[in-house]
Amino acid sequence: VQLQASGGGLVQAGGSLRLSCAASGRTVRAYSMGWFRQAPGKEREFVAAISVASTTTRYTDSVKGRFTISRDNPKNTVYLQMNSLKPQDTAVYYCAAGVNWSRYMEAASWGYWGQGTLVTVSS
Repeated sequence: VQLQASGGGLVQAGGSLRLSCAASGRTVRAYSMGWFRQAPGKEREFVAAISVASTTTRYTDSVKGRFTISRDNPKNTVYLQMNSLKPQDTAVYYCAAGVNWSRYMEAASWGYWGQGTLVTVSS
C-alpha cells in the first residue's frame, strides 16, 4: 500500500490543521492506521492510531483532547484533526499503516509509511 500525507503548513499557536493520508494500492480498510511525528533532532514519536474497525483509538498524552484521528474507508483516507496547536507540535508528520495492535506505539512495528508533511506552529 502506498500512502500520501498532506495538509501540513504554517499556523499560529491555538490554530487548527487537518492532515490527510490517502492510500492507494490496497484498501486501508484492512489496516490499522497511525500518525507519527518527528521534530528536528528528535526521534520519530507516536501521535495517534486507529484500529481496523475504528472501534479503538490511541493518543500520546501530549495530544489527548486536542487531536482526533479518524478514517473514511470508502475514500481510502485517514485524517488527523489537530486543534489548539502549540509550538511544540512543530514536526514532520508521517502516516503509517499495518501494525500488530499491541505494538502500535513502536515506529519499527508499522509496515507502511507515507512521505511526511511539515507542520509548523508559530508562537
